[in-house]
This record gives sequence, C-alpha cells and structure tokens, in this order.
Amino acid sequence: MLGVGGGIAAYKACEVLRRLTESGHDVQVLPTESALNFVGKATFEALSHNPVYTGVFEDVPEVAHVRIGKHADLVVVVPATADLLARAAHGNANDMLTGTLLTARCPVLMIPAMHTEMWEHPATRDNVALLRSRGIVVTEPASGRLTGTDTGKGRLADPVEIVDIARLLLARADALPRDMEGKRVVVSAGGTREPLDPVRYLGNRSSGKQGYALARVAAQRGAQVTLVSAHTVALPEPAGVDVVNVGTALELREAMHKAAADADIVVMAAAVADFRPVSLATHKIKKTDQDPDPVALTRNPDVLRELVVARSDGKFDPYIVGFAAETGDESGDVLTHARAKLARKGCDLLVVNAVGDGKAFEVEDNAGWLLAADGSERPIALGSKAQMAAGIWDFVMKSSTSRTVG
Repeated sequence: MLGVGGGIAAYKACEVLRRLTESGHDVQVLPTESALNFVGKATFEALSHNPVYTGVFEDVPEVAHVRIGKHADLVVVVPATADLLARAAHGNANDMLTGTLLTARCPVLMIPAMHTEMWEHPATRDNVALLRSRGIVVTEPASGRLTGTDTGKGRLADPVEIVDIARLLLARADALPRDMEGKRVVVSAGGTREPLDPVRYLGNRSSGKQGYALARVAAQRGAQVTLVSAHTVALPEPAGVDVVNVGTALELREAMHKAAADADIVVMAAAVADFRPVSLATHKIKKTDQDPDPVALTRNPDVLRELVVARSDGKFDPYIVGFAAETGDESGDVLTHARAKLARKGCDLLVVNAVGDGKAFEVEDNAGWLLAADGSERPIALGSKAQMAAGIWDFVMKSSTSRTVG
C-alpha cells in the first residue's frame, strides 16, 4: 500500500509507484484529499492499475480500509507530512489512509518531507518518537532544496532510496531497528581514480552501491554517519548522511583519518587503488608510431592497515570493518586469500566478496562471508546490497568479539 500525503513532494510518489509496479509488486494507492491537489487521482490509477480511494465511505461494502490494511505486505507513506505524522501518531482515522494505518499489521514505512522548521519542531519530534516506539519505521529526511528558495533538512529521500528501503523491509521486517542511536559511523565507498594525464586515470569497477547501502541502513538505524565517497555510478546521496567527496587514494586517506578520529565504527568499503602513477602528465599523452614510455607506478598507502595501526597507537578506538574483493587462483580459493588478508590487516571484521563473472561489482545483489578477528566465519546469503548491509550491522552491533563497539 502506498499512502500519499498532501505535500509538494507528492509528485515524487509517482516515481516510487512506478518503480514498485515495474518490479512486480501490486500497489494500492491511498492519497489524502490534500495530496490530490498535487497529483490527480487518474495519475495514480493509471500507474497502479488499481482504483484509488480517499474517503472511508468509498467502496463501503468491501470495508476497504480494513481489507487493504489486513492484506498489505508493506505500507509505504510518501511523503509523510507533519500533519500526517501527527494524525498517525495519535490514532486518527478520519480518511482512508489513516483508517488503513490502524488496521495494517505489516511493516509500515513513513518517509517524511516538510520544511526544516516543521521537522525540528518539538511536536513533530515527539510524534516521530512515538511512532518509532510502536515499531513504525520513520526515516530520516534528506537535506537540500525545499519549497521556494529554502534549503535544509526535510527534503524527501530520493525515490531510488525509498524503493531500496521498501525492498529491504519486504525481505526483512526487522532490518531497521533503532539500535545504532548515539553511534558515530564512518563508511568509505566507491572506487578511487589515480590521474595519469588530464584525460586518463587508473581506476576500478566499484560502483559504490554496497558502501552507500551501509551508510543508508546505518543512518536509518539511528547512527550519525559520515560517508567518504570516491567515484560512484551517480548514486543519490543517502538521506541523513554527511557526504565527503574524494577522488584519489591520498584524498580518501586524509578524509578517513580525519573522520575516524571521533568515530565508534569505521567501515572501509571503498575499492582503493593499490598503485598510482609516479607523475601526472600535464598534457594528454598522444598516440605515436613508437611504443609509448612505460607508466611508472608507486604504491598507494594501505588506508585500512593505517587505521588499525593508529588505533593500536591510541589515537582513536573504533571498531574497524574491512572489505575484501577476492578471486581464487592456483594458490588458494577466495576464503584462503581472505583469511590471510584479515591476518595482515588486523581489523575486527572482514567482509568478503567473490568477484568476477557478474559478482559484487556493478550489480544490485551481493553475497559473501563475514570473517571475524576471533576466528568465527559466517556466510551471507545472496540478497540486495541493503540486505547485506543490514546483516553486517547486525553482526557488528551484536559481535561476540572482545572489543566493545563505541
């Protein structure tokens, strides 16, 4: 069920609806009367292929607000305005949407959108806390351009992100507990690029999707998250996350050391280039009839290992998670190489992905293993990258290692 509140962001609910229906879901849209001032009923009916109701006196023989609520697998409210959050928190049932919210026994996901002042008002904060205490997932809003010329926190999350969170809750209703409140988390994501000349660079195939999923899920579980983002495939910034954009391995190194200084948890999910050119050509290297000079390379710093060493030196004390993208070869399989890497790096947890043949890089789903410093190993079944992120955070927050997170 897709509820639509009466805010200017209601037009983005159409994109959420389209993505849900195109991925095979049967969606019933329940807009408020105010929402129809922004998007007409015909639009929702055309995109959902279902009739649209707003009042409890429509489709009376079917008792629609009871039928829809009881049969829904997930309720998503986009946008959840300040008024709608207030009515839901206090159990009002004065239209089809709020009546259905009272009959729903499935996960409920509310995506807020409003002006910053409204989001920060004590009444709204109390209503959000009350809804969350009942198990309703109320996400953190994004920051950015609002109605008119205003900018701040309260912008609707990107539709791609909303659908990703919805997909996560359909797979795991308990994936977003508020168990990370008070935690300061740093996540790196994407792939670094090492310039060769003004046109070319050395890089890798990392899309950044797994790191972004980790940041997104942590923020929606209550953490204060900093995302150090190298080059990605034009991913929307996760709502409620502070993003620091970097390009090269040296830039990522500087940003990670700075952000880790007061972090409780550090996750190195970025694919950092192992090498960079010794020198940067000031002009584009041209084709010639002769063989070009070989490109001299120098090794980049091992950022993950540096963070572990800095912790050992007492500079900070976070729980540190590393990532390993591995392939098997004649000397061993994926896990053999991963175990050796865990021993070299010295981090608390290593997330291992088998790469190649359409695995891990540039795909929507992921699988792998969790290798902990205490020797325990746990497989991660194939699922969305958000599901993997939730599983990683479950392990980190409930880890049986001797370290205390935070």
